[in-house]
Amino acid sequence: MIEIPHQALSDDALWGVIDEYITRESGVMDGTLESKRTEILRQLEEGRATITYDSKLGSTQLIARNGPER
Repeated sequence: MIEIPHQALSDDALWGVIDEYITRESGVMDGTLESKRTEILRQLEEGRATITYDSKLGSTQLIARNGPER
């Protein structure tokens, strides 16, 4: 897997990855879509989440990290 810096993605691609993560992992039941987007973007900026690309599967995913970035 290849780690993709979130800053390397276009805005449309970044929001697409974030929105897919929100609907897959938590839905929008416990907050608004906008508040969830803001929360996940903050996690990416702080290194508490990362975006990866798997070339074998041809898929991109957002992964929450456990603990601080090293």
